[in-house]
Amino acid sequence: MSKRFGFIGAGNMAEAMMKGMISAGVCSPSELIASEVVPERRDYIARTLGISVTADNVEVVREANNVVLAVKPNIVAPVLDELKPMLGSDHLLISIAAGTKISFIEAHLNWGVRVVRVMPNQPCLVGASASAFALGRSAKREDKDTVQKVLESVGVAFAMEEKLLDAVTGLSGSGPAYIYMVIEALADGGVLAGLPRDVAQTLAAQTVFGAAKTVLDIKGHPAQFKNMVESPAGTTIEGIRVLEEAGVRGAFIDAVDAAAKRSIELGRS
Repeated sequence: MSKRFGFIGAGNMAEAMMKGMISAGVCSPSELIASEVVPERRDYIARTLGISVTADNVEVVREANNVVLAVKPNIVAPVLDELKPMLGSDHLLISIAAGTKISFIEAHLNWGVRVVRVMPNQPCLVGASASAFALGRSAKREDKDTVQKVLESVGVAFAMEEKLLDAVTGLSGSGPAYIYMVIEALADGGVLAGLPRDVAQTLAAQTVFGAAKTVLDIKGHPAQFKNMVESPAGTTIEGIRVLEEAGVRGAFIDAVDAAAKRSIELGRS
């Protein structure tokens, strides 16, 4: 095999992962191959990333023993059925197909194929993903290390039991949408207070980014940093009072819980 990594599907998430892998030195463009059904997309990926691109999924499996399954959930089964004769115990299959369980994937493969299921999230597109992954029955310790390295090239990643991936879906999978609502609402508040829309949106987004970076870099409890912003009888504590009266904290908790439960329901269907 002449390639280290192959991608079945070259959509936005796959593109982001490949960019991150190249930038982080996980592999070079010459060590990557991807399949893509849309000709224009193939040309774009080949031109911008400098990797080998093909219309043939089978070629990817023949060229690489680390294969990332990056297709829509509704076509996972036919794609795996197509690839089954070529996939063996020397292959690591990393699935980023949303909601597709390891048992479903393994049922469409020969015994011994090493499967890892990944739950990435949208900020993978800007190298700031919060991911989690679970190992299949045949996956090895070195496979865990490989997937960890790949995912850390585009953010942070945690290995865990597959049953916890529904909770990850509710938190970091759906979470970006919650935060976009927060940014939009903060910006609207800024406009209400008299700020121009573009200024308000930039200030809101940078405020969320700065707060998140503070928690990640200094590694304290969020409440610790919240208390640092509050001053007696000041503006912040007045705003906090309004948020607490509106039940914002409980609403976020309930949103994560509801999304996680919905993920479980979808997994059963």
